Order: sequence, then structure tokens, then C-alpha cells
Amino acid sequence: MDTGNYPEETFFGDVLRGSGPVQLIETIDVSGIRTRRCTGEFWTSNQRQASSLHEISYRACFKPQLPRFFITGLTQEGDRVYDPFSGRGTTVLEAGLLRRRVAANDANPLSKILTQPRFFIPGEQEVAARLAKIGSDKSATAEIDLSMFYDPKTESEIVTLRNYLLDREEACETDPVDFWIRMVATSRLTGHSPGFFSVYTLPPNQAVSPDRQVLINAQRKQVPEYRNVRDLILRKTRSLVRGLSPEDYRNLNKAGTDGLFLTGDSRNTPKIPDASIRLTVTSPPFLDTVQYAKDNWLRCWFNGIDGDAIERDLTVTRSLESWCRVMESTFRELFRVTVPGGHVAFEVGEVRRGRIRLDEHVLPVGMAAGFTPMGILINLQRFTKTSHIWGVGNNDSGTNTNRIVLFQKGTSLPDVRE
Repeated sequence: MDTGNYPEETFFGDVLRGSGPVQLIETIDVSGIRTRRCTGEFWTSNQRQASSLHEISYRACFKPQLPRFFITGLTQEGDRVYDPFSGRGTTVLEAGLLRRRVAANDANPLSKILTQPRFFIPGEQEVAARLAKIGSDKSATAEIDLSMFYDPKTESEIVTLRNYLLDREEACETDPVDFWIRMVATSRLTGHSPGFFSVYTLPPNQAVSPDRQVLINAQRKQVPEYRNVRDLILRKTRSLVRGLSPEDYRNLNKAGTDGLFLTGDSRNTPKIPDASIRLTVTSPPFLDTVQYAKDNWLRCWFNGIDGDAIERDLTVTRSLESWCRVMESTFRELFRVTVPGGHVAFEVGEVRRGRIRLDEHVLPVGMAAGFTPMGILINLQRFTKTSHIWGVGNNDSGTNTNRIVLFQKGTSLPDVRE
């Protein structure tokens, strides 16, 4: 085993150049594959402040500094960067800000709703004028009971907005201003501060059930108070774009115009041409740790999406063997779309309290698809309060969101020696 600072040119190449100090590099054997594992603090100290545009709440999303680390080290301007499990779009937004071309895919239709509008940002006055035009139908009520979340007047404003957006979509008249308003409203439905439409509830990473919210209200002795939907959408709009430069707007618009925003199976992406992706940075769903319909029921309702139907179509794997089979098919598709010499940074975690280390299972899966494993990079970080909510207290339990397996296409296996 080698310890201490290791010459960066012998491990991970350019991706480690300019990073924090490497604390440990060791040679390991995983399923008969010898590779190196590198540990350090690469993007959590003295890091560039992430763009405010990322501040859209979503379950199990990684820090923007993670994809930026690989994008800056392994691509150049004009290269296309891809995420087959795009979530809230962290990877492609960072890529767009860095003048890269983008491709995003997710089986969850909410992903495109939350991602694509942030490449075509309208002016605040445009948003205000559209919201004023929509107005509010005071008689509008939801077809489901939402009284535990919203004041009746707030509910009417939400339902009016929902009806307007769904009508525009059905008539194929939705424009970038509508898309932006829908994205912001979807992210503001419930939360734990006055900046959300709802009364106090859990952080908005997942939607609390109505029955659970009734209990929260009773425990806190709270009653939903009126929240002005129009004002909160405008406030969040200002917050998302704060600090963006004219260059940022131009870069995002250019990347979005040329971008691919797909909703579908990661194993079958025919709209992505062969050998067109320079870098993939992604984090797949981990076994059965996310329940789509349960976590997204309110977002689905607002957007007219049948959450139960979507969940039935999703590939939810409850065993390690079936998860590996799905990932093997995904890797074969990634091999098809990756340019020779391109990379895949595959972020995985420790699930079921560390009993399963997915990186050790990803290595042979990626190799079977034709990739060369470059090694495993583990970033050490201090977990936030939000992490503790989800049971992530250290690197030994919960889901470690800092373990990345790096692959390359079209190279010979590296010479790994003790």
C-alpha cells in the first residue's frame, strides 16, 4: 500500500491537478480487478462557491462541485457532458455554465421539468407580468384534500396556476416563461420555511403524506397561514438568478439550445448519437432507497403526472443482483455513446448501513461493458444537517455520496503495482 502524497500524473491524470491534497492512495483487489483507490478532500474545502441556480430542492442530489471537479479536469469547452440519471440537473447545469454541450436523461418526468427551464431564464418582469395575467380564481379548489398544507386562499392560487399551466400544455402553447414558473412553483410546494407555499413541514426533498402533515400540525399547534404564491415565485426567481453574469446567461442559453433533455430508460437512449459524449458524471438510484410515488406525490399532482403509473414503469431494483444487471445494460449504452478516450465518473454509495459498497460491484460491471477502470476516488466531507435527516452521519453509515468509480473508454488497462 502506498500512503501520503502520490504523484498526481500517475493516478487519475488531469482530474487531480489543482485539487486538494491526496491523503491516501492504495492498491486494492475487487472481484479479481486490481485498481487504485484515492482518498482526499477534493471539492469541499476552499472550493468555488456554487451557482445559486442549483438551489432547487430534490432528493439525493450531489453537490455541484462534484461534477465541476470532473468537468474541468476531463473536458474542454465544446465537449458534450451527459447524465443518464439527471435528477435536478446538477451535472448539466455545471456543464452549461462551463461552456460545455449537454445531454440529460431521467426516467422521472419531473427531472426535465426542473432542469430545462434553467437554461432559458426569463426576466423577472416577464415572470411578474405573466403571473399577473394568470391572476387567481378564488373559487378554485383541488380535487384532493390539501387543507393540512395550505390556507384556502393559497390553495386557490396554486390550483389556478396549475389549471393555467396544464391548459397551456394541452394546447401546446407553453413558452419559456411558463416553463420557468412551473419549475419554480414545483420546487416551492412544501417546505420548512416561509419561502414555501405550505405551512411548516419537513424539508422539501420529499413530500410528506397528508396524514403525517396532520400530525405535524397537531404537534406544532400550527394552522396553515396564507402564503402569496405570486410573491414567493418572484422571490425565488430573484434568489435563483442572483450573481449570474450576462456571460452565464449566454452560456446556458447556448447549451440549452443545443442540449438534449430526455425522459426515458438509461439503457436505451437512441436520440444520443454514437461516440458523442466526452464525459458522463452521474449517480444512479441505489436499490430501493427512493419511492417515486411516495416522495413525489404532490409534485406529480401539480404537474398532472400519474405518479403511480410512472413508478410502475421505473426500474426499481430491490436486490443487488438485479441492480447490477440494470447497471450493466446502462454501461453498455454509455459505452456506445462515449467517444474513444472519454470518461465515466460513476458516483455510488454505501447502502444498508455500509453492508453493500456499490463501487466494488460497479467495477466489474463497467469492465464487462468495455470500459477501463481508472480507479476509485473517495471525497471526504463534513455532512450537513440535511444529511443527518436522511441518516447520513459519517462515512461508515447511511449513503456515502462521495465515492466515485472512474472509467475510460478505449485505453489499455493501467499498470497497477504494489
